[in-house]
Amino acid sequence: MWRMSEHETDLDRLTADVDAIGKKAARTVELGRRGFVLSVLVFALLVAQLLPWVGHHAGWQVLVGQGGAIPQLFAVTSTVIGVLCSALALSTRLWWLTWVCAIGGWFSSVDGLLAVWSQQSAGANGAAGGGPGLGMVLALVAIILVAANWMRTAFSRS
Repeated sequence: MWRMSEHETDLDRLTADVDAIGKKAARTVELGRRGFVLSVLVFALLVAQLLPWVGHHAGWQVLVGQGGAIPQLFAVTSTVIGVLCSALALSTRLWWLTWVCAIGGWFSSVDGLLAVWSQQSAGANGAAGGGPGLGMVLALVAIILVAANWMRTAFSRS
């Protein structure tokens, strides 16, 4: 009888371990090569913060309030979603966080298009904008690619 209860205990532990692993696998995604691509894109967003966005203002300066409200909105959303949320999702691999990054990335992409447009359009005083800086264009391309990769990752789970 002693053997039977010991065997059942081992089987119960094994069943509990398998269930725990199954639950963890259901909450996470496997990134594979896409994880490396996303890491490079996050790095590109960080580099874009050092380059000019609006006139002579670098992206980090626009982030803290110099350069106008619309470019600042893009700087905030691309930093929060593209860098912070992506870094968190890359490190945790949580499936629901891939959706946050995907949807937030597309929202930030629209902000980026609006920011570029605001730099190319005539202002309220009738003067044309100076055009978007290299950093803003790089950030826009990077956030579009980040959003697309997170969307593919989110939909890759069956």
